[in-house]
Parts: sequence; C-alpha cells; structure tokens
Amino acid sequence: MQVIKEVSSLKEQRSSWTHPVGLVPTMGFLHEGHLSLVRRARAENATVVVTIFVNPTQFGPTEDLALYPRDMDRDLALLEHEGVHAVFAPPASEMYPEGYSTWVDMDGVTSLLEGALRPGHFRGVATVCNKLFNIAAPERAYFGQKDAQQVAVIKTMVQDLNMNLDIVVAPIVREPDGLAMSSRNAYLSPTERVAATVLCRALIAARSLRMGGCSDAGAIRTRMSDIVKEEPLATLEYATVVSPVSFKDLGSVEGSALAVIAVRIGSTRLIDNMLLD
Repeated sequence: MQVIKEVSSLKEQRSSWTHPVGLVPTMGFLHEGHLSLVRRARAENATVVVTIFVNPTQFGPTEDLALYPRDMDRDLALLEHEGVHAVFAPPASEMYPEGYSTWVDMDGVTSLLEGALRPGHFRGVATVCNKLFNIAAPERAYFGQKDAQQVAVIKTMVQDLNMNLDIVVAPIVREPDGLAMSSRNAYLSPTERVAATVLCRALIAARSLRMGGCSDAGAIRTRMSDIVKEEPLATLEYATVVSPVSFKDLGSVEGSALAVIAVRIGSTRLIDNMLLD
C-alpha cells in the first residue's frame, strides 16, 4: 500500500492504476463505518484510494479542528489490512498552498440546517471534494448516509459541474445500541455515551409514526423533540423532516422523506438521520 502526501506524486501514480478507481474520502480516525465504504469500494473497483485529510476549511472558528481525533498509524494499519492500494494523506499546506483563493460556493441545499448553523462549512466540503476528485480522477466516490446533507451537496455539485463521476452512498453503520458510528463519539464520556442513544431513539420514533400512517411532518418533529428533551444531557439543535434531495422542511410526508437530527451531548455535537419511507 502506497502512502502519498504530495498532489504531484498522486497524479504521477494515477497512470499505473487499473481502472475503475474507487475513492473513499475520510478525515481519518477510522471506524467500522469508514471500513464498510472501503470494502464496498474494493468489491466494485480494481483500485481503491482512501484519503485521510482533516480539512481545515470546513471547520468554523469555534469548532474542534485542533481537537479532532487523529491516529494515522492505526488508520494505515486498518487500510492495509483491507487491501487498499493507495492512501493520500496530504498536509494542509499541500491542499491549500500560500495564495490559494478558489472556492466552490453553492446555493440551495447548502443554506439550510447544517449550512445555516455552520456558515462556510459546505463551501469547505465542496471545495475539498472537488479538489480530491480532480487529483485522484476516480470513476466512483464513496460516502456514508450519516452525513446526509453532505451527500446531497456533493451529488448536486457533481451534477451541476458535469463531473464524470458516480457518487455511491452506503447505509449508516450503527453500534449495537443504535448510535451511529462517528469519529466524534470518541469525545463522549461513558455517561454521555449512554445519553447519545437519544438521537437514534428519536429517529426510530419518527419512523414508527410514519409507518403507522402519520403523514403530518409537524407531529413527527414534535415527537422527536419531546424524546430529546427527556434526556438531561442532551441539547437539541434541530429535529425535523426534510426532502432528502433539497433538505427543505416538509409539511406533509407523502413520498420520500428524511428525519434529521442534531444534538449536543455535553460539549459533543452529533448528527443522525433516518429515511421514513
């Protein structure tokens, strides 16, 4: 397995890869959710490239960039075990050299929910993904459903910019108690870890209401909010029902709908979602 840190070196290696190429972008501190993407990429492509890059441009000034968990040696060992062909792990100065001034700004889906609460977040996400797609030139790129709004942003960017690339979205991988796997789960104390299951419980309740025939999105939102409010360690940021494409709030659930939730457990911010249809 090659470990590459320079953009120029990765571009040089591209000519030796057997196609199709599958790209799995990550910020490292890998868990089973990441590895499930890697395994799917291995099953569907001749060459698999994983990126490990904690992208500074998607973090706000008060967010956890400096504290974001990192363990490069462990990550590389896991990826080598999975048969990954190359890992691209550049420093920030390689991706954003002095004088860097080009950004991907998008309207619509980037202005809602996560976009509204984290100004500039999706500009950083879209820009770095665009750069990684250009550098690695894969036929497919793999993302997890847990970051559903991020997936919607990337799909829109790929479509709008006519990129010759398939975006593959894999299901959320959960712990046995329902908590969605996330690198940020490492921040949780044992007591907070138990409290964090409130996100999944709220989403399951939302889905149960819908499967029971409820089409009133307002009633579903209220049920999710009430469940979160019962947890003393939880602070609700949002719990709503949206279109999985536009991420606009729905008044009535008739077709495809996504329940989305963001909660702070202590000082740790967690997000989750669940399809209701």
